[in-house]
Amino acid sequence: MSDKSSIVPTTSIAPLSVREQFMAEPELGAGNFLDYALRDNPNRAVPYAYSHSLDHRGRVVVRGHSLIDLARLRDRYAKWYWANGVRAGEPVGVVTAEGLEPLIHFLALSALGAIPALINDAMRPDVMIRYLDHVGVVGVVADDTTRIASAYRADPQRRPRFLALTAEVQAFDADSAELPTQYPYLHKADDVVALIHSSGTTGTPKSTILAHRQFWEGKEPRMVRFPAEPYDRLMCLMPHTHAGGLSYFLTATLLGLPMMVMGDWRRATVEPVMEAFQPTMVASFPRTFVELATGPLPVTGAARVHSWFNTGDSAHYGHIRRLVTLGERPAGLIKPWLLPSERAAEEEQPGSQFVDGLGSSEMGMALFGQVHTPESERNDRCVGKPTEVVTGAAVLTDDGEEVPPGTVGLLAIKSPSCTPGYWNAPALTATFERNGWWLTGDVAYRDAEGRFYHLDRTVDVIDTADGPAYSLPIEEVLLADLAEVVLDCSVVGVPAADGVGQSPIAVVRLQAGADPTEEELRERANKALADHGLATFALVSIVRTPADLPLGPTGKVLKRELRTRFATALRR
Repeated sequence: MSDKSSIVPTTSIAPLSVREQFMAEPELGAGNFLDYALRDNPNRAVPYAYSHSLDHRGRVVVRGHSLIDLARLRDRYAKWYWANGVRAGEPVGVVTAEGLEPLIHFLALSALGAIPALINDAMRPDVMIRYLDHVGVVGVVADDTTRIASAYRADPQRRPRFLALTAEVQAFDADSAELPTQYPYLHKADDVVALIHSSGTTGTPKSTILAHRQFWEGKEPRMVRFPAEPYDRLMCLMPHTHAGGLSYFLTATLLGLPMMVMGDWRRATVEPVMEAFQPTMVASFPRTFVELATGPLPVTGAARVHSWFNTGDSAHYGHIRRLVTLGERPAGLIKPWLLPSERAAEEEQPGSQFVDGLGSSEMGMALFGQVHTPESERNDRCVGKPTEVVTGAAVLTDDGEEVPPGTVGLLAIKSPSCTPGYWNAPALTATFERNGWWLTGDVAYRDAEGRFYHLDRTVDVIDTADGPAYSLPIEEVLLADLAEVVLDCSVVGVPAADGVGQSPIAVVRLQAGADPTEEELRERANKALADHGLATFALVSIVRTPADLPLGPTGKVLKRELRTRFATALRR
């Protein structure tokens, strides 16, 4: 007779009763979610977090890690940090390649009560040094310390207590090392658990604070409403040094949901891993969705996808409408972004759904969501209604007064998921606060039904002589109405030829085989824009390689660099 207790479960997903219990745990938060998953998920020994590599033939090799595996790694890293003097409340810089590695450092430092300052390793070295100085890190762990050490060698007084290679932490012999008496650390609700940086393309990046309970707020409903069937598999293409990647990792860990933790968002890397992992859900910032939606569609890798999750800036309809033709939607699929009253029974249908969320590190998660399916009508720039965790959403004047529906203004929210502020920057924090609201940094309007429309980032609004023009609706027209010609684009404002205000220009990548002149493309684009009642272009510049569109560490087009590059283009 076999011993049934020795049979390994075939799923890593936590039972529903466990997930419901997580929703009611008053002490659970971003600093200790792994410990709750370890304690309560009976499938703790089953792999759920996946990484990938290439073998000698260039084939994708997938490796799984269980909750127990991650806890062992966390504890070994924590022993190294403790042995090197890291204590509760101290910030530590972590500059490692994207993927599972920065998450292990996050877990180790959190378990000590320390504060991981997670840094995308694509950040420019000079910007990185300024950021580390601003945060006031007591030490830095990095894949390559040469970029950092040379700066501190020139000014030894700025040097933190330690600069260590990631390989040193990985190779640490932890058998004889100790952990503090109280381990893991017992977090209070407002304890800082991580610092997340902005793009920092000019000046020192902002450092957004994530707090223990604040970063968990709003995610509780995901425990019962996020798709977590035995067949579900999540592929996360967001950087895991960013709040977005960390948010999905927290969710997957508590659910026990199989999750591929990607280290690269570029299609050349992503598509082979999609084919090997066969995800049912893909989470990303818009940039990867741009790449997956242009050129031949990833039919094989997306064969089982039922949901695409976008956050950060909202995505473009021209890309969404191609992606939702892929995959399949199983009958009875739960939509975690809808209230129970908004759900309807479904039959199995071809195609997938695209959940277009608007969120940021400061918001704590996507606080607005719009669902697109192959049957959806086009509704440019609509990001839907606020999620349940939002206690207030409004469009404000510069003075903080609410404006009526249909009026453009500053998007503002009230939510317990919002950041406590920016690290070491109370004055900066104050600039984002208005009459009890948090300004998201976006320009938007609300319609009479309570749906919000995202028009631009405040820094990207184009101040023409005829009034403000918004770059995102203009980009929508190029990508949707000129799809057979335009593969990708970015719209910015530059000084007008007559010196009065700004004029919109477009930097465009063409579809394969398309070969209009810049003037032909400008004339055609301007006709389409005029039909939509939008501002027209003074210039269209065609780029010939992807490298001609400058990207930040998270893959976002750096519009500030485009404005600098074309600052005198119209006057010439």
